[in-house]
Amino acid sequence: MRKPQIIDRSQDAHFMREALALASHGASLGEVPVGAVLVQNGEVIGRGFNCPITTFDPSAHAEMVAIRAAAAAVENYRLPGSTLYVTLEPCSMCAGLLVHARVNRVVFGATEPKAGIVQSRGKFFDQIFLNHRVLVEGGVLAEECSAVLSEFFKQRRAKT
Repeated sequence: MRKPQIIDRSQDAHFMREALALASHGASLGEVPVGAVLVQNGEVIGRGFNCPITTFDPSAHAEMVAIRAAAAAVENYRLPGSTLYVTLEPCSMCAGLLVHARVNRVVFGATEPKAGIVQSRGKFFDQIFLNHRVLVEGGVLAEECSAVLSEFFKQRRAKT
């Protein structure tokens, strides 16, 4: 039996604010405003924001970009003991990536009712077939994260 992990939540809001800043940067480029930071031992080792439009890469979600940057920074495709902070609940692609990268914990802001696979459309990390368990914390700065997305889509609708 695994012993319960002690989780330090004291920095969650701080790192989520950094993810929000990245989301805003992405919005300024016309990307859907989602930001992510990957933290290990209290230090940011990877940052990302959605950029599939500007990079012509459908996999360039904020989580993917942050994890790729972190893996390159530490020169390891496995990121044990890390926490990913992301402004929006991960999709199925990103949830699978979190398992493969051995991320310890994901902290997200807003839920994603259409494609969020961590809480909204299913509980992916609870599947028995997974060989790695990712701890989940949702709703951190949820109102702020949701507001960034709402404002982006409001402005986009106004332009059309």
